[in-house]
Amino acid sequence: MPAGVCGCCGPLRPRYKRLVDNIFPEDPKDGLSKSDMEKLTFYAVSAPEKLDRIGAYLAERLSRDVVRHRYGYVVIAMEALDQLLMACHSQSIKPFVESFLHMVAKLLESREPDLQVLGTNSFVKFANIEEDTPSYHRRYDFFVSQFSAMCHSTHEDPETRTRIRVAGIKGLQGVVRKTVNDELQAIIWEPQHMDKLIPSMLFNMQDSEDLDRVGHPSTPSGAGPDGEENPAALAESCFRELLGRAAYGNMNNAVRPVLVHLDNHHLWDPNEFAVSCFRIIMYSIQAQHSHHVIQQVLNHLDNHNKNTPRVRAGIVQVLLETVAIAAKGSVGPTVLEVFNTLLKHLRMSVDFELGDSSRRNSSTSVSSGRGKESEERIVQNAIIQTIGFFGGNLPDYQRAEVMMFIMGKVPVYGTPCHTLDTVKIGHQGTKRIQTMLLSSLIMVTSGFKSKSMSAALPPPFLDPLFSISLMEDSELRQLVLEILHNIIDRHDNRAKLRGIRIIPNVAALKIKREKISKQDIAFMKKHGQQLYRHIYLGCKEEDNVHKNFELLFTTLAILTIELANEEVVIDLIRLAIALQDMVLANEENMSMFIRCGIMALVAAYLNFLSQMIANPPFCQHVSKVIELRNIDAPYLLPEHIFREKCPLPESLDKEDRLLYFQTPDMAECLVAPGYNAERLSVPYVPQVTDEDRLTRRKSFVDTISLQVDILSSSLPDKSQLAEEITFETLKKAIDTTGLEEQERERRRQVMEKFQKAPFEEIAAHCESKANMLHDRLAQIFELTIRPPPSPSGVVSISAGHTQHQSVPVYEMKFPDLCVY
Repeated sequence: MPAGVCGCCGPLRPRYKRLVDNIFPEDPKDGLSKSDMEKLTFYAVSAPEKLDRIGAYLAERLSRDVVRHRYGYVVIAMEALDQLLMACHSQSIKPFVESFLHMVAKLLESREPDLQVLGTNSFVKFANIEEDTPSYHRRYDFFVSQFSAMCHSTHEDPETRTRIRVAGIKGLQGVVRKTVNDELQAIIWEPQHMDKLIPSMLFNMQDSEDLDRVGHPSTPSGAGPDGEENPAALAESCFRELLGRAAYGNMNNAVRPVLVHLDNHHLWDPNEFAVSCFRIIMYSIQAQHSHHVIQQVLNHLDNHNKNTPRVRAGIVQVLLETVAIAAKGSVGPTVLEVFNTLLKHLRMSVDFELGDSSRRNSSTSVSSGRGKESEERIVQNAIIQTIGFFGGNLPDYQRAEVMMFIMGKVPVYGTPCHTLDTVKIGHQGTKRIQTMLLSSLIMVTSGFKSKSMSAALPPPFLDPLFSISLMEDSELRQLVLEILHNIIDRHDNRAKLRGIRIIPNVAALKIKREKISKQDIAFMKKHGQQLYRHIYLGCKEEDNVHKNFELLFTTLAILTIELANEEVVIDLIRLAIALQDMVLANEENMSMFIRCGIMALVAAYLNFLSQMIANPPFCQHVSKVIELRNIDAPYLLPEHIFREKCPLPESLDKEDRLLYFQTPDMAECLVAPGYNAERLSVPYVPQVTDEDRLTRRKSFVDTISLQVDILSSSLPDKSQLAEEITFETLKKAIDTTGLEEQERERRRQVMEKFQKAPFEEIAAHCESKANMLHDRLAQIFELTIRPPPSPSGVVSISAGHTQHQSVPVYEMKFPDLCVY
């Protein structure tokens, strides 16, 4: 009887266990029994409440087979689990999934690569199944950690290592797909998981040999039919997918691990991989989230402000790639923040460079100092390129704001600058920053097209720009003129006017122009005299070179094309004649090269202007003068004076009137076409304004201060001041006929000027007088209100700045009555 009971125990086992046992053949090489698997699947679908028991029993058998190293049965069990998962979609599948994930975890924990790959493939299949209801308690922390560890596999066999890494990346991709769309699984975006996911992908992407391709979503991730088995390509695909699913609140957690990984692996120098990563990021995320990435990179740059120059340059270049892509879409509120941060780091770089230069001068390490200086130049050039490229890709309305913002940061002597302290960084540092900011402005203004000059050149932008044009530095003046060209030249005629020369046929250039608008006419009436004045002053600078004269010629030509009506044409002719008269008078003792250069500039411009206004008599007069110069004075033409080793004359013959342009002849030529030729008889004289105070030229205040300092040592003897009184002296004092004639001539000139000069010139003259009076009063008040010297310090004046030098107490000299 007991034997019979024992014999019937097998048939009394639960049906689900018998069905599960039947799918395992006696020899695992035979594989899964398809007929028995169909019976098990039919039973699971018909009785879904048994799914959890089926899963638990399969998990029990799989755990036993793993321990006993019967890997053939392990493969059969996982295949059965996969088929059951694909066939069953009922509510009761939740407990079955828990058993399934437990079995996958068992496989991933094993040290056998084949089992790890098997478990990963099963998990990927599970990740592609869309569940009907969300899971409230399921977590994937273990799988994130395990798959990340597989991504960093260091197996000895390269093929096995690649298989494990590919499996790990696929597993992470499955986790991402399973969790990012489930609101209940938002925990995957927490830092502890992102710190494992992102570095694992980047670690495999570093092995890619194709870092130079642009990271655009449309570019293929693989390089052949087996591209999916390439860890780098697969990791990049997973990285794109993760970033593409990132929501607004998750961007910081997704980008921060990238920056940390680049820091830990020293990938900022060289930065090819960093640039590639951020290209992928910018093209993968949603456009409205771009400003989050830019903000993260800016904060990272702030955190590395004391790092090596090459690291900072690498971060700036990554920022350049980031903003270049973001500028095509939505940048958000970070536009000015980008420029503000970059300008701050530009100042820091200049400080580091000047500090290293000063230390180099006091030490013997010359080569290392030069290397550090050149590295700082790399940082500065990268910042300039970023500023210019970013600004150049913005729409015009934002570009105008950026132009104003950058100009507000350019340090100008005598004006307050909230960003840069010109006293601390000195003249060399100030000039360096001015050059770099103006260079970035050239890039920002390149391609800028404004319908109205008053909108493109408002006074807050124009005034400091012109102030810099008065600096005693030819390079800064060149940059200012190039900025003006970018803004004024709205029809791209500069390339046709390149190089100062006598153009034989201007019509052949096919210059594009439109009729001047009323807004531009109003702009020239308001700011024309200011433009003429700075051109006039810029011509006579002693450090002018060939490029300065080329840019001045282009400026005059562009003004003629874009902004010249009949009145402006007369003003430009007056300006050219004034330049010629200034050279002939030579009251400022200019060098012969500068004088001949100005003469060549006047000839080239009047030749261009005469053909632009299509006035045959005017063209004939200009051509006649140029022909005579070709024969008798070639050094007064641009083709000769700007050649190397051009022979210069000892002096210019004022009496040879045929070599110079004559005002009466030109006035006669312009009478018929309707120009107000009478105004040509009024010589152009640039008015002295308060802009000179903003330049590096020695101001009146500095001169007064220096005179006060040296007054006691340079006073002449009183006997030298007494003039000898004779009969001739008294006779000259009584005779007033000569004075009356001079007074009468002066009054006639004043009347003529007020009758024929334009209103803007008269207004500028009156305004300059008022400004000069205000400046004189301010200087007098400064001298009179200046506090008396204190015993605690003495005042010294150097380069126009007052410096207080403290004196120790024990060296002070007190009056006798104060000592007891």
